[in-house]
Amino acid sequence: MISRIDLRGDTLPEGGALRDLLPRAEFDVEAALEKVRPICEDVHHRGTAALIEYAERFDGVRLERVRVPAEALKEALEQLDPQVRAALEESIRRARTVHRAQRRTAHTTQVVPGGSVTEKWVPVDRVGLYAPGGRSVYPSSVIMNVVPAQEAGVGSIALASPPQADFGGLPHPTILAACALLGVDEVYAVGGAQAVAMFAYGTTGPDGCAPANMVTGPGNVWVAAAKRYFTGRIGIDTEAGPTEIAVLADDTADPVHVAADLISQAEHDPLAAAVLVTDSLALAEAVEKELEPQVAATKHIEDRIKPALAGRQSAIVLVGSLEDGLKVVDAYGAEHLEIQTADAAAVADRVRNAGAIFVGPWAPVSLGDYCAGSNHVLPTGGCACHSSGLSVQSFLRGIHIVDYTRDALAEVTHHVVTLAEAEDLPAHGAALKARFEWKVPNA
Repeated sequence: MISRIDLRGDTLPEGGALRDLLPRAEFDVEAALEKVRPICEDVHHRGTAALIEYAERFDGVRLERVRVPAEALKEALEQLDPQVRAALEESIRRARTVHRAQRRTAHTTQVVPGGSVTEKWVPVDRVGLYAPGGRSVYPSSVIMNVVPAQEAGVGSIALASPPQADFGGLPHPTILAACALLGVDEVYAVGGAQAVAMFAYGTTGPDGCAPANMVTGPGNVWVAAAKRYFTGRIGIDTEAGPTEIAVLADDTADPVHVAADLISQAEHDPLAAAVLVTDSLALAEAVEKELEPQVAATKHIEDRIKPALAGRQSAIVLVGSLEDGLKVVDAYGAEHLEIQTADAAAVADRVRNAGAIFVGPWAPVSLGDYCAGSNHVLPTGGCACHSSGLSVQSFLRGIHIVDYTRDALAEVTHHVVTLAEAEDLPAHGAALKARFEWKVPNA
């Protein structure tokens, strides 16, 4: 059901050579880019008409309009199962608690007497958020995108989610209910690359969507390709790939827990990655044995879980020691990393590359997906070595404000002139000399 990679006995290679030994899904954004390019440009030229046509082609629904009416949001909330509503409200509360603490305040540094630099934090003006549809419905992704944007102070928030044939061409009602709970009333029944194009270019007319400064949210390869296409025109969070879980475990881990957690992420998608890194052969064998009955007892077996576990992106990686295990998980850079070892907190503190780290047997990834308070929009495909998950910071821009007096500028002018001349940019130095009635060279 899941393959093994045995790295015991040999000295582990460094950097990219180690990464190349580890399992990873094939996720060719570059190939998808060529297919989304004409879609994006069609939305640019034809606007809402193109969005309606793509909804019929890709989602099987004929829309009259793409913006979700306010009544539909209200009705979705009114009809929401009370237990689901309570769970969403608790998820929102915990996410707000964590993300509110991430707010930034302006800070002034006095560099020299009379010379200061202040860094102020300004939210982007408008964001377009994406909540995927397809195999599953993700109201949790609505929360994870909306809450940090709101806590950052973004003034204009719009959300897109694919239209559903089963719900009259509207996004899934639980998505709409989550939007209503969060106070987001600008919602579009648009999916895929065309949703990113709508936010990037904007559309006109009664259903018009104003262009956004930034687009965030997970999606399939077409969404990732559209984000790449528009990078530079809009800000993005990340090119999200298939979900990943890595578990670093020793012989103290419970194989029932480990197997259950691997399966929990495998049920997302046939390309989902489930990786166990362990120095215990006994644990590896116990997990392999435990996977069989747990998979048989769950849902989505043939279309998602079995292909995900059997795919090249999933494996049990055997290492010679916990030290080697740490090297492996840092090279892998998992979206979600569980630490199920003795003294798990100390081990977790040594990890450098992960989207989010879950410490010990009572912090499974599923908790982070919904109600830990952390954000589940995280870097995939090894990008955790250079990127972070979605946060309040994602929606803020730091702006430096430079304030110098005449005396403070005079005191440093000779250094500026020297450096300008060293870079063969004499006019840079001349801009300072002119302020003090010095002769400009070659004037």
